[in-house]
Amino acid sequence: MTYVRMKRARCAKAGIESRLVSLPATTTTAELVETLQSLSQDAGVHGILLQHPVGPHIDERAAFEAIAPEKDVDGVTMSSFGAMSFGLPGFASCTPGGIMRLLDEYEVDLAGQHAVVVGRSAILGKPVGMLLLARDATVTYCHSRTTDLAAIVQEADVVVAAVGRPRLVRGEDVKPGAVVIDAGYNPGNVGDVDFDTARTRARLITPVPGGVGPMTIAVLLAQTVDAASIQLGLAGR
Repeated sequence: MTYVRMKRARCAKAGIESRLVSLPATTTTAELVETLQSLSQDAGVHGILLQHPVGPHIDERAAFEAIAPEKDVDGVTMSSFGAMSFGLPGFASCTPGGIMRLLDEYEVDLAGQHAVVVGRSAILGKPVGMLLLARDATVTYCHSRTTDLAAIVQEADVVVAAVGRPRLVRGEDVKPGAVVIDAGYNPGNVGDVDFDTARTRARLITPVPGGVGPMTIAVLLAQTVDAASIQLGLAGR
């Protein structure tokens, strides 16, 4: 709900009209899919975001796939993932897209660098690895069942922590001079990286909150404007 409020406030500030569609906890997958399909067919709606995670009784993938690709401004559909992976026109997942913009802003040259992604979710871990690979980084995916995670992280030039475990990446796990992106958010405003210890070894590091989160919203808004421009025939003008 905090993210929803932030997104609506940023929309208002940017001059984008936002529409909040609240559904009861008893909503079924079929009802959610029907709602998303209706929004996809609504010419007055240019971008759709399904706030996740959804309830455990919901088939989240079925819900995501109910979003029309041209309105998938959060980059969660298989169509968007495929386009992003092959470097084709489409919308990137917002958090990975925001991470790449951060790396570009701070002129982090990824070519030939070893990037370790801790996390394999369909909307964060997997897509950010593909975006890093497209920049000629050598990418290693890690997850909750990785053997000796710390040893692998210690080899990384770039670490993206996105597994949802508070302070999983410790300062001693960070190679001196590495770039650390903390994309985790846990209760108590705690990320997946132990910021206080990691900051003493990292060359660049993102805080939680105030790092990746604001970039996620910025990319969401930018992709909504792009989607509207395409749908209204204004792209390229």
